Amino acid sequence: MLFNQVIAAAILASVSLAAPTSNTITTSTTSIVSPPATPAPSSSTLSLTQQLFLADTAADRFALLPKDSQFVFDFGNPALKGKGGKGGDLITANRKTFPALVGTGSGMAVGFLGPCGFNTPHVHPRSTELQIVTSGRLVTEMLPENGVFNNNAAADGRRVITNTVTANQMTPFYQGSVHTQFNPDCTPTTFVASFNSEDFGAGQVADELFAMSADVVSAAFGQAIDGADVAKFKGAIPATIAKGVEMCLKQCGIAKR
Repeated sequence: MLFNQVIAAAILASVSLAAPTSNTITTSTTSIVSPPATPAPSSSTLSLTQQLFLADTAADRFALLPKDSQFVFDFGNPALKGKGGKGGDLITANRKTFPALVGTGSGMAVGFLGPCGFNTPHVHPRSTELQIVTSGRLVTEMLPENGVFNNNAAADGRRVITNTVTANQMTPFYQGSVHTQFNPDCTPTTFVASFNSEDFGAGQVADELFAMSADVVSAAFGQAIDGADVAKFKGAIPATIAKGVEMCLKQCGIAKR
């Protein structure tokens, strides 16, 4: 009997030691507050082009273009003309001006060059251009890139690919190449340019160069242009579509700028 009492006492003692007490164990709770969710942009705040980009499938894009007229771009729209410069107009259809192009990987432009109209030297940073003359003719020039020389010899200078392109003829201008078009006649010329990008872009070489600091411009010309004169040159740079070349101006009786 005494043995049983000893065993019971031992069991009770072990249980009391194992039980936690308020003096040895403390617990605490921490509230985790999630940051407020950023609301998804409302369709009312997005442009149509942005909504087309966010569509789940190509099929869903058509629901965002419910009107058949949204699939037609009018290069002859008078509201788009008169913005290119004194020598003519260049009307561009890209994914911003013509949202139906989203997903096509394509763009297009139509140029209307007046007599002696001159599309100043420029590049397209994201696309190759295929240009076809539809009426009149164009004198085109293109410099592909560094390392392309006449007769494949650096001593013979850079190669400038020059052509006279007439109606229904086409010429390519490679992505990033500096190129230009000039209407040498006293009658208007029209051309169509296709691009393998919805956002082909353009950069006018002279305008971009002279936008740099006067010291950089002066150094680029080997100090042939004094830094003090750079501002004068900037002011004389024409719009995208300019009037030149001098011989054409004289032939057509057009006064110089």
